[in-house]
Amino acid sequence: MKIKAYLKPHCGWSMGVRAIMQKYGLQYEDIDIINNRDNYAEMVQKSGQPLSPCVEIDGVMLADVSGEEVENYMLSNELVKPTEKGTDVATNAGCSDEEHEKMASQTIRFF
Repeated sequence: MKIKAYLKPHCGWSMGVRAIMQKYGLQYEDIDIINNRDNYAEMVQKSGQPLSPCVEIDGVMLADVSGEEVENYMLSNELVKPTEKGTDVATNAGCSDEEHEKMASQTIRFF
């Protein structure tokens, strides 16, 4: 399986996608859309919209998805087998208030 995940470095939704990849032991390309304008442009061009995360699995683009949605897609299409293994972060949640406060002191690029 070839997986390209267009993610933010610090984002609850992006961390949920990473957690699903780890849960199933999947190799994937983690593409930073915040610190690289070309990566963001590629994501928008391929997905047809500006929201993230976006995950491309074997040429199929899942746009503006949570980790839970990515997991459901992979299970429904029998790309992974069910597992009892859990994750250490929420797979269907944005950033917590504490995470937003922490990021507020950092420079954030908007395109």
